[in-house]
Amino acid sequence: MMRTDSFSPAQPDLLIDLVVPDAAPVGSGRGWPVIVWLHGGGWRLQDRSARPDFAKHFARRGFAMASIDYRLAPSARHPAQVCDLRQALRWLRVHAEELGIDPERIGLWGSSAGAHIAAVTALSSHVDVLPGESTTEHYAGVETRVSCVVGGYPPSAIEALLSPWQDADPSRPTSEEDLLGGPATSAAEHDELMRRAREASPAHLASPAPPPFLLLHGTADAAVPPSQSEALHTHLVASGGQSLLYLIEDFSHGFLNPGDVMELGPGVRLDNGRLEAEPNAPFSAYDRGSFDPQGRHASFDLICDFFAFHLEERS
Repeated sequence: MMRTDSFSPAQPDLLIDLVVPDAAPVGSGRGWPVIVWLHGGGWRLQDRSARPDFAKHFARRGFAMASIDYRLAPSARHPAQVCDLRQALRWLRVHAEELGIDPERIGLWGSSAGAHIAAVTALSSHVDVLPGESTTEHYAGVETRVSCVVGGYPPSAIEALLSPWQDADPSRPTSEEDLLGGPATSAAEHDELMRRAREASPAHLASPAPPPFLLLHGTADAAVPPSQSEALHTHLVASGGQSLLYLIEDFSHGFLNPGDVMELGPGVRLDNGRLEAEPNAPFSAYDRGSFDPQGRHASFDLICDFFAFHLEERS
């Protein structure tokens, strides 16, 4: 069963789809644990419908699955997208009883730009108000923390994705430049752009208590190099957090998407459907956490088990 609602009083056009299992929640007095999906699209494209099959992944395993719209660049610059996710988390908590969900068991799952938004949100939950963020009295003081995060090929150190000033082309802004407010037209503006990039990068965000992360990245990803997930993994471990990093050999960008999701628009070929089609692809894993992958390959089952461990057994 799917329910669609507007979740943001400030942005009423933003919608959330919530799919809940058919059966009653397991456990007396507890609602369903929730996984919130954040779509990719370079922060500039797509909406909440660009997602895996929720009935298959993972409603049939006893999770409520949610997918949200967020404001897109270049009309909305960072951290507008993070503010939208934070508001969606508040909405889920405020309406938890009527939705049949557990407000204490919420995880995030993002692809590419969506993984960046998920990571920044998870590492910023201790911040009461972000720049440009406002809440109505109904949502004031409602927490935005989450229990765990799964991120597919997340842009994590955005300054490393920007071209040097001498190679920049202001007439053709990149998705990263659009996210940060537009391309630089001078060396001084480029320095400012780099500063904003570092501020928007989860690999540089200080967090007193990061939630556990599972990061998946293809070694052949030319859109977002695997060094981006490596940087986030290193930062999480150095911050005292838990992180499990999977580098999947020869995989490129977009492998979490089903075949019909055009993440970056028509004519752009990604590795759609590949994780499901090649569940035994060679990989390297770097594990610093309590969830034991037991040497298994990267797969949707592994992702589901990670969520089950942190949203069910550990709650």
